Amino acid sequence: MTVARPTPLSDAMLADLPEGVARPAYDRARLTPGIVHIGLGNFHRAHQAWYTHRLMQQGLAQDWAILGAGVRPYDAAMRDRLLAQDCLTTLIELSPDHRSAEVTGAMIDYLPIEDGNGALIRAMADPAIRIVALTVTEGGYYIDPATGGLDTTHPDIAHDAAHPDVPRTAFGAMVAALGLRRAAGLGPFTGMSCDNLRGNGAILRQVVVGLARLTDQGLADWIEAEGAFPNSMVDCIVPATGPAELALVREMGIADAAPVTHENYRQWVIEDAFCAGRPDWDRVGATFTDDVHGYEMMKIRILNAGHQVLANAGELLSVPTIADCMAHPAISAMFRKVQTEEILPYVAAVPGTAPADYLSLIERRFANPAIRDTVRRVAFDGSSRHPGFVLPILRDALAAGGPVQGLALVEALWARMCAGTREDGSAIEANDPAWPDLVAAARAARDRPQAWLEQAAIYGPLAAEPRFAEAFAGWLALLAETGTGATLEAYLQGR
Repeated sequence: MTVARPTPLSDAMLADLPEGVARPAYDRARLTPGIVHIGLGNFHRAHQAWYTHRLMQQGLAQDWAILGAGVRPYDAAMRDRLLAQDCLTTLIELSPDHRSAEVTGAMIDYLPIEDGNGALIRAMADPAIRIVALTVTEGGYYIDPATGGLDTTHPDIAHDAAHPDVPRTAFGAMVAALGLRRAAGLGPFTGMSCDNLRGNGAILRQVVVGLARLTDQGLADWIEAEGAFPNSMVDCIVPATGPAELALVREMGIADAAPVTHENYRQWVIEDAFCAGRPDWDRVGATFTDDVHGYEMMKIRILNAGHQVLANAGELLSVPTIADCMAHPAISAMFRKVQTEEILPYVAAVPGTAPADYLSLIERRFANPAIRDTVRRVAFDGSSRHPGFVLPILRDALAAGGPVQGLALVEALWARMCAGTREDGSAIEANDPAWPDLVAAARAARDRPQAWLEQAAIYGPLAAEPRFAEAFAGWLALLAETGTGATLEAYLQGR
């Protein structure tokens, strides 16, 4: 559909949206908040907020509306865009052969972005808020890579420990709000991570309780005993919004300053461990279980690690999107070979799904040409994503005596990408919070490959594993000598 004058997105204009665009059937004025969500980007709006909206469409969960929140200055721009359209979002589903639009309304406000996070703390201290959820990226949990615990030396954590009433981090704000609830004789809210971390709930518990222990042992004990931090697995491919997406929503007849495109697939598996109630998300497709780990392992290893298998090769060869990578003969063949020989052996089946079947599903999803998911987005923050997604598989393969050539090649491609130039000579712009350190290590590795593996926060003891180190050095040398395309062919031919 093409509309000359797109309808501005707002509560007042919902009835004027183009025919065929789904919209809230519930009275948004009657919604009351039950969830605060910190880190309100595209993924949350296409996933958790969508499940909540779907419940509301059934006349349920009217007291579980979402308050958006952020703790960084750059969150203010998204807040302004969403408040200007009454916190409504247009979701555009893109399948290979059709597209559809739906306006969702589960979010009803976006809290002010403030130094000290006062508005956020007050909102979370309100007894009406029973869940505080987060999407703050895999690298946003202040984990010390040496110990696996809270990094108490990080300046943000040190600040929150010294100034607990005016915290800088989301976790400090959660601790402050929990302290107010305890002082008022209220119970805690459930803390729910929606980030791609193995045991994300356990990690969130560790961070919140660990930060509380730096200032108030009694509060930390209370959170530990009374709080809940369910593990979850989240899955939906949601590209970043850029000019093409803004043009698409206008073409569909809607003036939305923050639309979200997404694939025609979602999955949400949640540990049923909540301390203050929860929406019945299982009525609209989520799975509640006491064993999230198997689903989480399958998804993180095949999908998330698989993204890293593709993205650096794609970046080096100037292949713009993940779908284009799947259409590239050498990259897609490398992906399947690494998956079948070095990833699937370390993934167990879950009820109803074998690893090989899940891989086939992922290949179809990645190959969807309607989803313009850029390799740059997928490759972002490799210094968190490789340790979180790829290296645990490598450790299992080494322990089992299995092949590691493919995984070593994945790491060599990442190192080559971090040198900062593509095969065509164009520059790769900074794409990681640790980019200067990665570039320095990548360039030093040209003469001494071990320099890359000596990044202790990333590789740790893996740097001393001879089979991995030797394979990595061999691939890095071949990349320098023959280029990415020839190196992929060598791997595929078993050389």
